[in-house]
Amino acid sequence: MDIEAHPFRPFLPEEAGVLFLGSFPATPNRWSMDFYYPNFANDFWRIIGLLFFGNPSHFEIRKGADETRNRWDENEIRNFCSQTGIALSDTAAEIRRLKGNASDSALEIISQQDIRALIDRLPCCRAVAATGALASEIVARQFSCVIPPVGGMVCGISPDRGNLAFYRLPSTSRAFPMPLIKKAEFYRKLFLDIGYSV
Repeated sequence: MDIEAHPFRPFLPEEAGVLFLGSFPATPNRWSMDFYYPNFANDFWRIIGLLFFGNPSHFEIRKGADETRNRWDENEIRNFCSQTGIALSDTAAEIRRLKGNASDSALEIISQQDIRALIDRLPCCRAVAATGALASEIVARQFSCVIPPVGGMVCGISPDRGNLAFYRLPSTSRAFPMPLIKKAEFYRKLFLDIGYSV
C-alpha cells in the first residue's frame, strides 16, 4: 500500500480564533473541491452553513444546467473562513489507507501534523476542535491531556497559550450516527464559547 502525503496545505488565517482538525481527506475520487472536507457527502460545510447562515445548503452548488455534479463552492468557503477566522488542517500528515477509504479505523498514520507549530502561527486562536475520534486521540497525545467526551472540552492544554481549549466534536461524516441538527448544536456551543456570533 502506498503512503499518501496530505494533499492540502494548512489553511491558517492570521486572525483565526479556532483551528478545526480532522484526520485525513477522503480518496480524491470523492472530492468535490480541493479544500478541507471535500466530500460532498460530508456534513461539515452544511453545519457551518446552518450555524452562520441558517441554511445547511448555503455552500452547495447543485447539479443543474451549468453543473455536471453537486459540489461545494470552494471560493466562497475559502473567503468565508478567511473573513470569519476559521483555520483548518488535519492531524495526519502521511497515511496508508488500509481499506481504500478515509474511515478512522482504515487509516494507518505514518506521520502526524505538528499541531503546536500550527498554533504558533495563529496568535488569536482560542480553541483547537477535533472533528472525530482519531483526530481527538492525536490532539490529546500531542498535548498530553485527556480526551474529552464528545461535545466536551479541556481548557489550558498549552501553558504558553493561556486558556487554549481543546474541544472534541462529533464527526461530520454521515457514518457517525447522529442527526445533523444535533451535531450542529455541539459546533454552536464551541463557537459561542469562544465569542463567535452564531
